[in-house]
Amino acid sequence: MINVKGDKVPLFILDTAHTTYAMKVLDSGHIEHLYYGRRIHLDDADGLSEQYEFAPANTSTYSPEAGNFSLDDMRLEMSSYGKGDLREAFIEIVNSDGSTTSDFLFSGYAESRGRDGGTEGLPSSYGEEAEVLTLTLTDKDNKLKLELVYCVYADTDVITRTARLTNEGEGDISIEKIMSTQIDFDPGNYVFSTFTGAWAREMKRTDMSVASARLVNSSFSGNSSNRANPFVMISRRGATEEYGEVYGFNLVYSGNHYESVEKSPFGKVRFLSGINPTAFNWKLSKGESFLTPEAVMTYSTSGYNGMSGQMHDFVSKHILRGPWKDRLRPVLLNSWEAAYFKINESKLLRLARKAKSVGIELFVMDDGWFGERNDDSCSLGDWYPNKKKLPRGVKGICDKVRKLGLEFGIWVEPEMVNRNSDLYRAHPEWAMEIPGKSHSEGRNQMVLDLANPDVQDYLIKAMSDVFSSADISYVKWDMNRNFTDIFSSSLPSGRQGEVTHRYMLGLYRVMRELTDRFPQILFEGCASGGNRFDLGILSFFPQIWGSDDSDAVCRSEIQTGYSYGYPMSTVTAHVSDCPNHQTLRRAPIETRFNVASFGVLGYECNLCDMSKDDIEAIRAQIDMYKKWREVMQFGRFYRVSTAHDSGSCDGDALGAPGLSVLEPLSGNDISWTVVSPDKTKAVAMTMQLFTHANAQWGVLKPAGLEPEMKYHIEGRKIKFDLREFGGLVNYVAPVHVKQDGFLHKIIARFYKMNSEKESHDMYGDAMMYAGVHLRSAFASGGYNENMRYYPDFGSRIYTIEKAG
Repeated sequence: MINVKGDKVPLFILDTAHTTYAMKVLDSGHIEHLYYGRRIHLDDADGLSEQYEFAPANTSTYSPEAGNFSLDDMRLEMSSYGKGDLREAFIEIVNSDGSTTSDFLFSGYAESRGRDGGTEGLPSSYGEEAEVLTLTLTDKDNKLKLELVYCVYADTDVITRTARLTNEGEGDISIEKIMSTQIDFDPGNYVFSTFTGAWAREMKRTDMSVASARLVNSSFSGNSSNRANPFVMISRRGATEEYGEVYGFNLVYSGNHYESVEKSPFGKVRFLSGINPTAFNWKLSKGESFLTPEAVMTYSTSGYNGMSGQMHDFVSKHILRGPWKDRLRPVLLNSWEAAYFKINESKLLRLARKAKSVGIELFVMDDGWFGERNDDSCSLGDWYPNKKKLPRGVKGICDKVRKLGLEFGIWVEPEMVNRNSDLYRAHPEWAMEIPGKSHSEGRNQMVLDLANPDVQDYLIKAMSDVFSSADISYVKWDMNRNFTDIFSSSLPSGRQGEVTHRYMLGLYRVMRELTDRFPQILFEGCASGGNRFDLGILSFFPQIWGSDDSDAVCRSEIQTGYSYGYPMSTVTAHVSDCPNHQTLRRAPIETRFNVASFGVLGYECNLCDMSKDDIEAIRAQIDMYKKWREVMQFGRFYRVSTAHDSGSCDGDALGAPGLSVLEPLSGNDISWTVVSPDKTKAVAMTMQLFTHANAQWGVLKPAGLEPEMKYHIEGRKIKFDLREFGGLVNYVAPVHVKQDGFLHKIIARFYKMNSEKESHDMYGDAMMYAGVHLRSAFASGGYNENMRYYPDFGSRIYTIEKAG
């Protein structure tokens, strides 16, 4: 709800169900930020506004009339340079006369209702119930108008912000920097949390104390990047998953972004988020406007889980859109790790038949189907089928897969081109490279210049031709290259600072057009895994491939990282072969499933080469997942325990200098719970990284249950290979069994070990707070059918239903 009090110097109060955001206009015309936190009652700004008699020493006052304060020590809704505020600025402009001072003062406001999901080429949130407040500020000296737009989603406790700058003067100006949001916090002990990494190591949470230096989280790779996701958190020191004050921030943008936190000499903390200003500038002529991407913010007093739940609800209700927004996602098999580029129709059909036999619903033909694509050195851009591999084209293989009873999907990488391709030979000017200068490539490919409308038109037509060539149900849209040598031949030399943002506008135009033309297709984003996992892509594609790393141990941390800001219905995850193709780690097939099933489940392995036992395990996994899919894809996700301190994918916990694997590890146990909206069903998962000797006990504490509801909890029944016990089988065998010998294999073939039986009827509060005390784990003192076999990387899934 938006409430405006006062006339000449109004007070603006933005209320959601549980939060309040307040600001007021000062006599000077600046907008003072008063408060953002738990919902409070306000009639006026008495007691909230800063009170000054004199400006701090060694600061500059704004004007003789406002000589009692300095902008350098004020909490502001936006900031600029030239009038005394020396902290990092919200906006930086080179005016038409070459000066760089800006002075934006309040000149009016307007209220409206409803948000349509996109404007001026950028995607945004949407909802008829959204309440919108637009504050207009004017720089009279330079004839500029700045609109700060606040959008309130009371149902999800989220407020969004955008900014629009309009040149109302005669001369051109240059925007050097313009952010989407700014919040100035009162002094306090804050922690800034980022989610950083690299290829195959996405979304590692890092917590940094906000001290006297500026902390920056940013990307300059041409995409939102795996190095620094645009989702960040600011929390009060001491916050946990369940308790404490936590702010979550994100950006509806897929390009170079920038988030910073800075503590001033006076203790106040400024947060900024928006387009990365590095190498960015935008020429704005008379009458033109520039709109920033939408920034998203939420606040919770219920710790990180509370904040995450609000962000998940917002993304699910107000970012995701189209027919697949709420539709159950199919279980797929992707051909990549089974065949890589070496595909042909007969090989694909063998995989598809095997996929159908285990319950797979969607078969995806990955890279290698087009042009002369036998490796990554050629043919990107040549989007016609290779008739040697697919004699009857895409339609031929699609029709045959569909006759098996499977949906059919395809892989594309539209934004890229190989130098060795028909497209590059025909249009070298469409590639992003600097004419006459050497070019740095990645993965033997170049980036197409989507700042060029001709390239956009080509991609729309080329992809429309592919998507309409067969009955295609799914498209994996990849992007395997960071930007280098940024340049657009379609722009003059003075506007090259606009290329990366114009690229994003072009990409969004292509995606918007194709998703509108093909609404029945389930699109999945991908960029070398999680190199472009953001709310901008999710505005068009309802799910994104979380990482090229499908190792279950690494994925447990990666998916935990995503869960802080993104609902798990947006994160796709696959069960892959063992040893894993990215880490060579061997993890149990049930653990691979248990971790992947908490995302949108798929498989990426050669089913034709798998053992009978593994095939039976996969069949049982898919059967279980289908029964619980609605809860697992669209339920409320809770982190119970995480591995973010263990460094499990960075090498630290695996024997890096300074930490012995024999020492007890913080973050050794990972536990998640997902709960249906009505709280009658839930699924819990536990996983350990390393076994500790002589540690038998285990306690499961699910989260999010209804305290007074009685539930039945049951462990999923699985089977283990006797050979996992090695030579220990001789402890009970009547004759000697050589480990891995012929007799050992024969016994293992006909005798499987059943998992322990875990079945209880308990109230929700008893499970959450007292815990479910699990059966003893193997600890070398004996073993029978009532014990938990729980080795390194072992895990379990427990289903929970309302009793009766």
